[in-house]
Amino acid sequence: MRGGDYQGSSLGRSILSIRREHFHSMDAPREVAGGSRPNQEIESFQRHVADLFHDLAAACSSTAESGEGLLSLSWMRKLLEAFLVCQEAFKAIVLNNKELVSRSPLDRLVGEFFERSVKALDVCNAIRDGIEQVRQWQKHLEIVLVALNPSQRTVGEGQLRRAKKALTDLTIAMLDEKDAGAVLSQRNRSFGRTNNSGKNHSAGSHFRSLSWSVSRSWSAARQLQAIGNNLAPPRNNEIIASEGLAIAVYTMNAVLLFVMWALVAAIPCQDRGLQIHFSVPRNFPWAEPMTLLHDRILEESKKKDRRNSNGLLKEIHDVERCSRHLAELTDPNQFPLAEDRETELRQSVHELYEVCNSLKDGLGQLERQVREVFHRIIRNRTDCQDQPLA
Repeated sequence: MRGGDYQGSSLGRSILSIRREHFHSMDAPREVAGGSRPNQEIESFQRHVADLFHDLAAACSSTAESGEGLLSLSWMRKLLEAFLVCQEAFKAIVLNNKELVSRSPLDRLVGEFFERSVKALDVCNAIRDGIEQVRQWQKHLEIVLVALNPSQRTVGEGQLRRAKKALTDLTIAMLDEKDAGAVLSQRNRSFGRTNNSGKNHSAGSHFRSLSWSVSRSWSAARQLQAIGNNLAPPRNNEIIASEGLAIAVYTMNAVLLFVMWALVAAIPCQDRGLQIHFSVPRNFPWAEPMTLLHDRILEESKKKDRRNSNGLLKEIHDVERCSRHLAELTDPNQFPLAEDRETELRQSVHELYEVCNSLKDGLGQLERQVREVFHRIIRNRTDCQDQPLA
């Protein structure tokens, strides 16, 4: 999704303005009036990250009916767009200050960030698999919609039985994590490659991590812990020695960890776990909105009807809610349906139809953005580490 898709929102304005500043900073002289360029770049970067996350936090107040609230497909796409913007801004800072980046301690800090970003590639692959899993659920929902087509004048017993079976199959598919994991591991593919060998892998085989689809023993919770391991604000001597650029590195580390954590929270994936250590000093301008979002997502995960959910994505919650209600209404033992019950059934089918349309339109866009994040991480790491000193 391009930044222009959000031109009508405050998030879009932040995205466009930060891109314009990137272009200007690339051509700026090494020293400018009022201070050094690194300091100005860091201040601009911090301010724009704060703006982006304030906009994302503001979306939390959106009503559920708008479809744009916290952890909706729309919100997740905005989160990834914000991440891509931060990535480009950080890349510009690194390339503009190659001499500083080549010296201690910045060479170590930047190297550690790119190692964390490589670990995020596995998360992207696992999320892609999770999106595919949701698409499999959609197939059961489509059977329900065909069986209970609202255009039909009456609902027969055979239609109820067919819909009931599809809903039962959906429930099994959403609960049986072992079978789901086996199906996903057999796909053995990532964003950049496909497995054309046609060979079947044994249940205990491990696939190549960080390049190919994740292995069956892979854990989203452990991967998030690895990304956040030893993540701490820069010390004063590091800030001084790097002319403040260590602050930008820490900011990008925090953004990376939060975005990967939010993806795991929202989308089904292996061994989902949200209990990571996430604490950022309040003196950073982006800390307040990022912490607010972290706390809101944790609160959502603790709600009674979300604790055992496959993912906190709003549309997944809608599928779970609609399918439970329809399962009650499609009991063949209650055939023929009373008039008020048939009216309730038709209303529920219409609601399910809206949910399916939202998934159909949104999953593909989200998958494309996750793919873009995957490739951008690789490209930025290569560009920043392969650039010689000017």
